Amino acid sequence: MDEDLITMSTPALRDEVRKLRDAIRAHRDASEHELCWHHPDLWGLLPEKSDPLPTVPTWPIFIRGCVQYRLSLDRELPHAPRTDKPFDEL
Repeated sequence: MDEDLITMSTPALRDEVRKLRDAIRAHRDASEHELCWHHPDLWGLLPEKSDPLPTVPTWPIFIRGCVQYRLSLDRELPHAPRTDKPFDEL
């Protein structure tokens, strides 16, 4: 799957690592409502070009998952800052 790495020069490999690190940092630094988005730009950095169509849960199941995710943030990051900033629709 990653055969392209074998033929890359050292400078090309360094560029690839920097590009991937930048993308990982952007994803890591997501905050507020950005935590809940679909991330095709990140997945588009992979060499295999596919655009898989995700299976989307029905609304009740999806919302339960969102609530569970938010509860996990309370457990795992109890001291993280909180905000009441509303979501601005696109």
